[in-house]
Amino acid sequence: MRTKTIAYWTTTGLVALAFIAGGLTDAAGSPMVLETMKHLGYPAYFAMLLGAWKLLGGAAILSPRFPLLKEWAYAGMFFDLTGAAVSHAASGDGASKIITPLVLLGLTVASWSLRPATRKLEGAAPSVQDTGRAEPARVAA
Repeated sequence: MRTKTIAYWTTTGLVALAFIAGGLTDAAGSPMVLETMKHLGYPAYFAMLLGAWKLLGGAAILSPRFPLLKEWAYAGMFFDLTGAAVSHAASGDGASKIITPLVLLGLTVASWSLRPATRKLEGAAPSVQDTGRAEPARVAA
């Protein structure tokens, strides 16, 4: 159990650091960020919006309560990172620009799947790690 806790906090810390640092950079509207937004075909104001969401998401996954908020934050991170990879691929960027968000996505998925029970929604379907086998989600009647 201690190894799982260490793995959870390591992946969560790395993801939170990446999102908070990226959020600050995006929200500041640095010239490099604005040039990247232009290259990808997004308006400049989109950097400020993404920056705010990244800051909130990084804070949400570190917070001690609010499991529903954490679920939304992880979902937003999934959308952000897959969108970044696809945007870079569609813009003809090199492999490093495509792989970087996918590596961060792997850390995000690991953080989400390693969460302790206290950071999960009550009544949520157990994960494979909780039970040792996959079970279908149960829907209340």
